[in-house]
Amino acid sequence: MTKRPHDALFKWAFEAPADAATLLRELLPAAVRDAIVWKTLGRERGSFVDRMLADRHNDLLFSAHLRVGQPRRIFLLIEHQSTGDRDMPQRMLSYQSQIWDRFRRDRPAARLPPVLAVLVSNVRGGWTWARSFEELFDPDVLALPGLSPLVPRVSMLTLDLAHQSDADLMARSLAPLQKLALWLLRDARDPARLLTSFDAWLPALLELNRSPTGREKLAVLIEYIVRVVDRVTWDTLHAKIDALGASAKELTVTIAEQLQAKGRAEGRAKGRAEGRLDTLRRLLVLKFGALDAAIEARLQAASPRAVVRYLERLLTADSVAAVLADGRAARAQPGRPRMRGGARSSRRNKR
Repeated sequence: MTKRPHDALFKWAFEAPADAATLLRELLPAAVRDAIVWKTLGRERGSFVDRMLADRHNDLLFSAHLRVGQPRRIFLLIEHQSTGDRDMPQRMLSYQSQIWDRFRRDRPAARLPPVLAVLVSNVRGGWTWARSFEELFDPDVLALPGLSPLVPRVSMLTLDLAHQSDADLMARSLAPLQKLALWLLRDARDPARLLTSFDAWLPALLELNRSPTGREKLAVLIEYIVRVVDRVTWDTLHAKIDALGASAKELTVTIAEQLQAKGRAEGRAKGRAEGRLDTLRRLLVLKFGALDAAIEARLQAASPRAVVRYLERLLTADSVAAVLADGRAARAQPGRPRMRGGARSSRRNKR
């Protein structure tokens, strides 16, 4: 799991085309669902978004053929959101536009394929933000005669987990793992609801644990729970998980210990980095005087490796700028030995 456990769990549970197909079949309009040749559904590899957007986009993108004469493609873009975003339809439109750009570069003579946007939300309290691009505009402006048809209309199919009951999730034609993932995405951040619903999901957990690869799958779900829930809730859940059997109990202890050890190691590394940064700041003040806001911002943004590099320069540098310089400026700073032409000549003569 990454620092974004909700996104990681969703992507892990639904990145396989067969699992995504089961979810999409239930969300798409019946006519669209029936027009897709589901056996051709495949995952599109590689990001279709630029670097500015990549950290916010899960890139769970699929394509399939349509039943319309000669094979024609349709793209299905699934986005997961654990936090609200008032501009989500605009983000989706930007993703769709970049998919079309890539398609046009690859097939310049072809007509553009549809790109359907699907939003799966586990935002606390439910998704209360816009679900279509048109909703982002001032309705009084769109009411002007003849204007509305000139504004792009893009809607998102939305699965709002906050308003899905246990019965709703269990009734879906998904495999136990995918149902459990949606349940945990819905409840893991709400301790009271998670503890209340746990017993209802115990049969699904037991079924998963008995499957051929159940132990590995259960380990991912347990790790997600450990990462997301608070300590008090975890102590109570630990006892409930024991009902899954000795192997689940062993997994729970092992995962908790591993995460605790990792947390301690990360804490020590962070402490050392903060200590070096504090030392650098104090030495800069002692040598050059008070630091302005721009220098403070540079120090706060510096990586641990950069801080070590700045400390090494501090003794010979004659200014703060020389300490924080990068590239050629750092190599040419005063006080640092430089190779002169005569030295280079003598070196060549020795060869």
